[in-house]
Amino acid sequence: MSRIASNVAAVRERIAAAAERAGRPHDSVLLVAVSKTFPVDDVRAAFEAGQRDFGENKVQEALQKIGATAELPIRWHLIGHLQSNKARKAGPAFAAIHSIDSIDLLRRVDAAAAEAGAAPEVLIQVDLAGEATKHGAAADEALAVAESARECRAARLAGLMLLPPWSEDPEATRPYFRRLRELRDRLVAQGIAPSALRELSMGMSHDYDVAIEEGATIVRVGTAIFGQRTVRT
Repeated sequence: MSRIASNVAAVRERIAAAAERAGRPHDSVLLVAVSKTFPVDDVRAAFEAGQRDFGENKVQEALQKIGATAELPIRWHLIGHLQSNKARKAGPAFAAIHSIDSIDLLRRVDAAAAEAGAAPEVLIQVDLAGEATKHGAAADEALAVAESARECRAARLAGLMLLPPWSEDPEATRPYFRRLRELRDRLVAQGIAPSALRELSMGMSHDYDVAIEEGATIVRVGTAIFGQRTVRT
């Protein structure tokens, strides 16, 4: 078994264990393998190990990998910040876009998807910490974005996404995961259909166990599968 295949298996085992602790079925959590900066050969190795969902941060890098793996039934997720001028390319290219942070961006993605005959799932990225270096809609803006999704012709609202403040201690991020789940529940109480908020995309290599315990349905794992990234200069 290759290193990547072994890592995929180990991550899946940890996901199953965390789901069991939370009293949830093992298959209630989707693993997105974050392949940003890693070569196509690594994507293929993970695919051969049974992985089908992959995440990229940058549209251009993702488009290159999508083209290079066109024969494989991969579901590509955009998990990085999406600039409005890239929405036209992103709308048709991804199965899911996790980084919708405004009504304007949602409308741009929807228009591009509708024109191309695509139907991507979209998630609202929420900023619960007010970090200047992070993107995301404020918690009190999420309702308006979710309500505007009812007017979409092609894009389908599927849930919420979170990038909490970095900490080596997973317990430090637990409150943010809990707050995202609570925000989802409030939005449902305010009239957003539960089916439109069924996904909570939260948790990465160092804290996805805790995220699952707090309700994550999608975890975005890169380092634990592909290894440490080389910093680009």
